[in-house]
Amino acid sequence: MKKRKTTAPLTPAVLHILLALSTKERHGYGIMKQVESDSQGKVNMGPGPLYGSIGRMIKAGLIRESDKKIDPEMDDERRVYYKITGLGQKALAAELQRYRELVAVAKQKRLSPSTFAYGI
Repeated sequence: MKKRKTTAPLTPAVLHILLALSTKERHGYGIMKQVESDSQGKVNMGPGPLYGSIGRMIKAGLIRESDKKIDPEMDDERRVYYKITGLGQKALAAELQRYRELVAVAKQKRLSPSTFAYGI
């Protein structure tokens, strides 16, 4: 599989995983809990979508398995930790810039959720 261009838009799952890994290395369950926390409970990523995304992200070069365990004495040795790569950091930065630009356009147009009357 080809490595992803850093300018390509990210899927919501990939964005959430990169955000979770942006501050420290985490294992799968830690990523799920961080995504839930970051989204204030609005996103609950189960094992299927999580590990499917992780596999694709590794192939794309956005993340990789960590070489070390965070705390081997406190952790299950079967846990695999993941870390964001330089390419992953660039992709995350590009996506966050896209979001900033969209918010700026919405502000310029003075849009807010209350300005929309879909189906009303």
